[in-house]
Amino acid sequence: MNKIKIGITMGDPAGVGPEVIIKAVEKLSVAKFSVNLLIIGDGGVLENYLHKFRLKGFLKRKNLELVDLKNVAKKNFKPGFSRPEYGRAALEYINQAITLLKGGVISTLVTAPVSKEMINRGGIKFFGHTEYLSSSFQVADTLMMLVNRYMRVVPLTRHIALKEVSPQINYSFLYKNIKLTAEYLRKFFSIFSPKIAICALNPHGGEGGSLGNEEKEVIIPLIEDLGKESTLRVSGPYSADGLFSHYKKNEYDCIIGMYHDQVMIPVKMIDPEHTVNITLGLPFIRTSPGHGTAFDIAGKGKASFSSMFSAIKLAYKLTQNAFSL
Repeated sequence: MNKIKIGITMGDPAGVGPEVIIKAVEKLSVAKFSVNLLIIGDGGVLENYLHKFRLKGFLKRKNLELVDLKNVAKKNFKPGFSRPEYGRAALEYINQAITLLKGGVISTLVTAPVSKEMINRGGIKFFGHTEYLSSSFQVADTLMMLVNRYMRVVPLTRHIALKEVSPQINYSFLYKNIKLTAEYLRKFFSIFSPKIAICALNPHGGEGGSLGNEEKEVIIPLIEDLGKESTLRVSGPYSADGLFSHYKKNEYDCIIGMYHDQVMIPVKMIDPEHTVNITLGLPFIRTSPGHGTAFDIAGKGKASFSSMFSAIKLAYKLTQNAFSL
């Protein structure tokens, strides 16, 4: 019996989440990919798209359930135009998913994109899925990994100002997060001796201290210490402007960057439609598509479902690997 049941939150109702979920689930069915799915969202919003796409039997298919929170008024609903109440609705989907995870109803979570702005304007302080889920499950250390067909990357710091990055870069912070990344690669990707490349913080690796001391004082000593551990192959620090071309030659299993845009720009440039976001450190698998709400194209039938499709498939694969241990 398949114990894996993947919960999928609908994201912001006015964004592309509902559309890409329907398209991805439809493709999974056509591809005869058997997985138990539970959509958490608003039935009225989904029905709007199902009518548009002429998919009459969508919600009656085998291995698919809907938790309908009915929190979006049908009157005046229009995709592409979000409101604070839609931000609150999106957060309610996440809260319902948390309840289902804690109750063992679902084993795995895929989240469609939300608008942090609309959730905050709705009166709830929200920094992102990663931070919210970490707090909800009382997990102190989590990371974000971006995966596509060509590379895996991890930004050590996420949604903070650039001026706040350098103070974060200390020995213990780097050590625990590099170890967390390596552990995840072993456990869920079955890479038992991962090759990990570390980006420098400063241009040209600090130029011996003339462009910054973080490499000389923190990053290099840490890499040297990690090099003494037989299960790790960590190298660097490398200047990010030249590192990513080497990844395409399969030299590394993962690249760890010091800040958000350092790794997000290249990973999204090389394969944006198949990029998936994974949260490392949670007591369950959580993935999401690598794009945002895309309000500008929501409801127009233009949204690509490739990233959502990849997020669901990867969530299933990683959970399978975890269950097989």
